[in-house]
Amino acid sequence: MSHFINVILPLPLEKHFTYAVSGAEADFLQPGMRVAVPFGKSKVYTGIISKIHGEAPQLYEAKPIEQILDEQPVVTQKQLKFWKWIASYYMCAEGEVLRAAIPSAFLLESETVVQLNKEAKPDEATLSDDEFLLFEALQSQSSLKIQEIVQLLDRKTVLSVINSLVEKKVVVVNQEIYEQYKPKMERYVQLHAVYSEEAKMHELLDNLDRAPKQREVVLTLFSLAAKTKKHVKVSELSKASKASATTIKSLIDKQVLEEFHLQTQRMQYEEKEISAAVELNEFQEKALDEVQQSFESENVCLLHGVTSSGKTEIYVKLIENVISEGKQVLFLLPEIALTAQLISRLQNYFGEQVAVYHSKYSVNERVEVYQNILANNKNARVVVGVRSSIFLPFQELGLIVVDEEHESTFKQYDPAPRYNARDLAVVLGNLHKCNVLLGSATPALESYFNADHHKYKLVNLNRRFGNVLLPKIEVVDIKEKYRKKRMKGHFSDRLEEEIRETLGNGEQVILFQNRRGFSPILECNTCGQSPQCPNCDVSLTFHSHNNQLRCHYCGYHMALQQKCMACGSPELSTKGFGTEQVETELKALFPEHKIGRMDLDTTRGKHGYEKIITAFEKREIDVLVGTQMLTKGLDFRNVRLVGIMNADTLLNFPDFRAHERSFQLMLQVAGRAGRTKEQGLVLVQTYNPHHRIVQQVSTNNYVEMYEEQLEERRQYKYPPFFRLIRITLKGRDFSRVNEGADWLAKGLKQVFGEHVLGPEFPPVARIRNEYYKNILVKIPQEQSVTRTKKVMEKIFTSFRAIGPYRSLRLVINVDPY
Repeated sequence: MSHFINVILPLPLEKHFTYAVSGAEADFLQPGMRVAVPFGKSKVYTGIISKIHGEAPQLYEAKPIEQILDEQPVVTQKQLKFWKWIASYYMCAEGEVLRAAIPSAFLLESETVVQLNKEAKPDEATLSDDEFLLFEALQSQSSLKIQEIVQLLDRKTVLSVINSLVEKKVVVVNQEIYEQYKPKMERYVQLHAVYSEEAKMHELLDNLDRAPKQREVVLTLFSLAAKTKKHVKVSELSKASKASATTIKSLIDKQVLEEFHLQTQRMQYEEKEISAAVELNEFQEKALDEVQQSFESENVCLLHGVTSSGKTEIYVKLIENVISEGKQVLFLLPEIALTAQLISRLQNYFGEQVAVYHSKYSVNERVEVYQNILANNKNARVVVGVRSSIFLPFQELGLIVVDEEHESTFKQYDPAPRYNARDLAVVLGNLHKCNVLLGSATPALESYFNADHHKYKLVNLNRRFGNVLLPKIEVVDIKEKYRKKRMKGHFSDRLEEEIRETLGNGEQVILFQNRRGFSPILECNTCGQSPQCPNCDVSLTFHSHNNQLRCHYCGYHMALQQKCMACGSPELSTKGFGTEQVETELKALFPEHKIGRMDLDTTRGKHGYEKIITAFEKREIDVLVGTQMLTKGLDFRNVRLVGIMNADTLLNFPDFRAHERSFQLMLQVAGRAGRTKEQGLVLVQTYNPHHRIVQQVSTNNYVEMYEEQLEERRQYKYPPFFRLIRITLKGRDFSRVNEGADWLAKGLKQVFGEHVLGPEFPPVARIRNEYYKNILVKIPQEQSVTRTKKVMEKIFTSFRAIGPYRSLRLVINVDPY
């Protein structure tokens, strides 16, 4: 009987591929193991086995696999089920989910390497020009990769040349597979077994009298080994005995010390005193009881707690209960900046049971966390991570906490799968039959709607911890201030006066401006021209610290121009402002105080966020200027004043969620003020002080905002009443993108009628020299989403079959906002 396996490959292909295996291999293999398999003419990929069976494929002959890479599955059955659901809901391939779900070190890539056959003595007359060129090159170089051969011969297809040389036995072709993950090995030493007897020991010390440095090393080794009761790291021994590497090496050479290597964890936990149990106040106790009761009837609970009401303490209590049952907890956060603060708080309670997973860690560190979770080790009971940690291989999941669940950063935009981690958390909770807790001071409209309609349970916590009053929110009309000439740069006299007072009292200030860089537009006063990015449809942003104009979409940059590029006039002025400009103005206004800035430009590197947040906590920074990174749940104890530099940039955004997002952002950033004793103050600068959202922020009225926005959504057919699917066409040829979009929209309108909007160009219609065009499909509540997607798939298949449109890429985004 023949044996076959189905394999998911990390490629955007719909189907699984079938490969042949021997009987013995079929008995050993299990779904979830990795295998290296040949694909196409010369590639080898790592795939994950999804099924073992006896049916041969009908359309092609199954190739044998190259090698088995695991002894145990690295992907669980539940993960495979989860991937299948994601692929069907978000309309992408399982291979794309696989790429997102597994650390890239697990996915071996092959590179075909061509080498000269040592015994070959070819007749040069029989070789073609290209073959001779390659033969010559291989005589001076031991091996060449396919890519290098393409460059050498200056032709796209080189396989025919290589195959012809293989037939003539001139070259051999090897597939080199690179295993990327390498365990971290540490050097350890211990005293040679010979010296375990006391007499030998004394003899050794007497012999070392003439070598005091070596004697010192041996004595230090004793004391360290006595403390740890185990072997000692070479690095620790060298540090403690102040000995050089040569001294230790000579002791190893004399066979006084034995050297060996052990595998260690890259993610080292700094040992701290574990804090005593958390004390909850009466309001937190009540909320905790309500959450626990709600979990008896519903799996999902929404905790609506005002900023600084102590939601984290409630999470800690729930996590304690789950861990005591030996289960795992996933704690999802919207932003890496937040993890730095939260990890130290969680480690205070749970010690080394806390593991962290996000992209600022190296590939190897992520592999170790993945393996610890797969093995259900005790040092990965509580997993703190950003959206990608939803894919980890949990064995016994007991609770998922989604903190700041309203955040748009839980949505993945590129590459596929374009998932929303908050929605996936609910699906994952269902799969594992575990509870899900969504927490926020300003819940997303959809979540609140679900709670309102009894799909989720709702628990309110509307008192700040320690009965601190919510901050006072004051609106400053800057149109009026400019008219009366009471502005210094971008600071109104009211904001400047409050900053002075706060700093004078030794307290800290946070200023929020949702744009990085110095100024978004550099404009010529004579002809009005502003420098544009050559690859995208946006103007270049000016960064003053390195005198550069930069594109925030593709990274293109150029030096700041002294004259207008169009008319040569030297009169250039900047329009608009970003965090850099606010920082510069602050330094001029308050030269004696320390100003810090937190945006994408200052937080590069693994510990970028941590450094700035720690400096602010230690009061090394008096005023912190930042983008929306600042708004996300950070807990600063000494901030009295928060300034929102310009609320209008948030409100006037072309998006049906703009008002909801502005409300959330402003209220979240306001929540950083006055978190300990005194009431904080928030100043909102705006040209439009009577805007409904600004008024609702100033009275902290979430329910009024929710009801108004919901009514608008019902009227204009947006979520939560309608589902959305956005189709984006991308291509380098402008007219082809236009024609393709028209064809596709026509096809969709024939089926869905008025529920298809577009095609239309997005606000930025060209990025990296590719043109974009959007079509939006709305799905009413009574219409089946699954059937809608099936019909759309058929239309997409017809579209891809049309020759001229093959060069266009379709990006399908389900629930795009």
